Amino acid sequence: MQLTQHQAEAFARMPLTYLRQEYPNHIMHLLNDDGDVLPPRELHPIFYGCFDWHSAVHGYWLLLRCVRLYPDLTCREEITALFDEHLTQEKVAQELAYFNAPFRASFERPYGYGWLLALAQELKHSSLPQAQGWHQMLEPLTLDIRDRLVDYLSKLTYPIRVGTHYNTAFALALALDYARALADRPLEQAILAAANRYYLADTRYPAHYEPGGDEYISGALTEALLMSKVVTNFPAWFDGFLPDVASIAALMDPAEVSDRTDPKIAHLDGLNLSRAWCMKHITKALPENHPGQKALTDAVKRHLAASVEHVVGSHYSGGHWLASFALLALE
Repeated sequence: MQLTQHQAEAFARMPLTYLRQEYPNHIMHLLNDDGDVLPPRELHPIFYGCFDWHSAVHGYWLLLRCVRLYPDLTCREEITALFDEHLTQEKVAQELAYFNAPFRASFERPYGYGWLLALAQELKHSSLPQAQGWHQMLEPLTLDIRDRLVDYLSKLTYPIRVGTHYNTAFALALALDYARALADRPLEQAILAAANRYYLADTRYPAHYEPGGDEYISGALTEALLMSKVVTNFPAWFDGFLPDVASIAALMDPAEVSDRTDPKIAHLDGLNLSRAWCMKHITKALPENHPGQKALTDAVKRHLAASVEHVVGSHYSGGHWLASFALLALE
């Protein structure tokens, strides 16, 4: 199953609507005084839609990615208008000021960091003629987030392996792609050093305990995805990390989603999609005759079949974010 233009159109329509939809809104907001009691559009004049800050960020990412893959999207002009409306110097300055207020050092760390860098990467390489101007406009926030990530890695003694927003490997995988695409060698070296420090010695990962009930990231597969970008002899590392991967039914079988209107249980559709994304990349990094190839390839098909058709038209619990994960899985 591969991404079609029809799917790209349908996926893009979702953030085109939701990036201007302020409510309902899940604000992760630290108050320093009474003056901080403000509506989402004033706290985050760019990333106020899509239910939460990070979903708004990757909503913009999705729009650019869809246009790059299919330049003749019918909504291309709407996408341009949205970016022109939101990416202004004043609004970027306000987003940056939010991060630099007291006691907000952990805001959106690391998940939002990874997605903001992915958005900056997409802006840098977009075919839209306006994109370079948008990239420069966003750069003060991009560089601030980039420096925050480097600082974070310098003091994060242990990786966070949960299957939700705090997962270290997911953010590092996105950030590493950004560092390499923009030839940011110091950032790349910081990420490589951290990844090796956290994960190189990992063996026999207990993937049979997955999934957790509200996870949208596989701790096992996301780590393997990252290390496929890091380790020279990835097949040897992978065989030690997930020996006999085909036998791990909890990893090979899609998660069951019992209630797609529940904002936490709906995460499991995202898990199925992000697993498919990871598995695709892992198979590319393994030799064709690797014993896990067929199992992983078949698992990709099952995971996509379980969740792709539930993205477009989904309840807002999943609809505000799932299209980005479907794009990763199908691209």
